[in-house]
Amino acid sequence: MTRLTAARWWRSRFRSCAAGVWIACLSAAEGEKPVVQPIPFSHKQHAGAGLKCFDCHGGAKENERAGLPAAQKCMLCHASIKADSPAIRKMAEAAKAGEKIAWVRLYKVPDYVFFNHANHLKGGVECVSCHGPVATRDVLAAEISTKMQGCVTCHRQRQVSTECSLCHQLGQ
Repeated sequence: MTRLTAARWWRSRFRSCAAGVWIACLSAAEGEKPVVQPIPFSHKQHAGAGLKCFDCHGGAKENERAGLPAAQKCMLCHASIKADSPAIRKMAEAAKAGEKIAWVRLYKVPDYVFFNHANHLKGGVECVSCHGPVATRDVLAAEISTKMQGCVTCHRQRQVSTECSLCHQLGQ
């Protein structure tokens, strides 16, 4: 890699914040391809059946993370709905054994970024603002960037603080 190419590579991954600190912006890329989950799951089908985001991701209301339901919760409905499908049988086995499903995570902010779902919900931010039109998708992909510039743009549009320390613990 030449010096110029290396410099471009680093600049594409780092941005300067207001304090002049260089912060890496490594996260889900816009337009990533859908991932293969261990059990096929259609948000579109579940939303069509009347489920809302918080029915499965209830942690978002009070916690930093939205969380995922335990296989046992899925089986409350799937004990009778599509119970004979191979995917649901796999889910039932995990539920019976008390195992977690190893879902592939789509959105992740870097470890040095502090994001809290509950705070954003209290501020009136809807799930689709950061996750896209999930309820219309059979298979998910990271559609909206979680890079710093996207967050800063959203904060400015909503007239919310863009102070670095809001999301980053600098100098500690």
